[in-house]
Amino acid sequence: MGGLIKRFRTRKNLTQKELSELLVMSESLLGAYERAERIPSALFLKDVDQALDADGLLVDCIEMMEEETYSPKFLNWKRTEAEAAIISAYECMVVPGLLQTPEYARALYLSRVPAYDPEDLDRHVEARLARQVVLDRKPKPIVSYVVEQAVLERDLGGAAVLKEQLDHLLDLLRTNPNITVQVMPTQRAVHAGLMGSFKLLSTPEGRNLAYTEGQGGDTLISRPEEVNRMIELFGTLRAQALTPWESVELIERIAARL
Repeated sequence: MGGLIKRFRTRKNLTQKELSELLVMSESLLGAYERAERIPSALFLKDVDQALDADGLLVDCIEMMEEETYSPKFLNWKRTEAEAAIISAYECMVVPGLLQTPEYARALYLSRVPAYDPEDLDRHVEARLARQVVLDRKPKPIVSYVVEQAVLERDLGGAAVLKEQLDHLLDLLRTNPNITVQVMPTQRAVHAGLMGSFKLLSTPEGRNLAYTEGQGGDTLISRPEEVNRMIELFGTLRAQALTPWESVELIERIAARL
């Protein structure tokens, strides 16, 4: 990709300094992109494509660049998710990625230890938000989440970021009958999800997959007996959580306090 950027720059008879000034960026960062020492953001590829009259060839590299963002296991999950008929998850730490606002996603990645470089952070946020197009797909997938109450009260990025996130979540729930969120109250004597978060999906052909991730890495689960066990677990969590209507009311109360 870096060599392609350099080729188009040379064709336009521009030096690195001239192109960096045109794009309002540092010459050193542009050089790192051209030497393939850094992975460019999608926004940069769009801007440089236009500046160098590349006729969309650099924009076409965005998908390849985004694939480098993910682990191989999550890349397989992402590709299947894009066509999934049913998407489900239990989340105990953060708002589900498909429902996140840009600022919430940024705050999430800013919390990472060790910290991302600014350009890498932008790339991860853009890749996270790009996955959300699945919610606008025709036909729309059935999306169901069970989310811990603590997630909706954890003000990542500050109260304003959380307020925007909760308002966005409520708007999605009010306007998309295919999306359901059930809140797991903090005060519960019995809880089936103490082993941590997990994701489920079903393809239009009826294939079921599960995915988990944590400090030790990620796991894509495809064995039917293991996936079926996690589907049963998700059903139990839904039964233990608040109903969708009770959940909306709780989210509204939390948002009103911010």
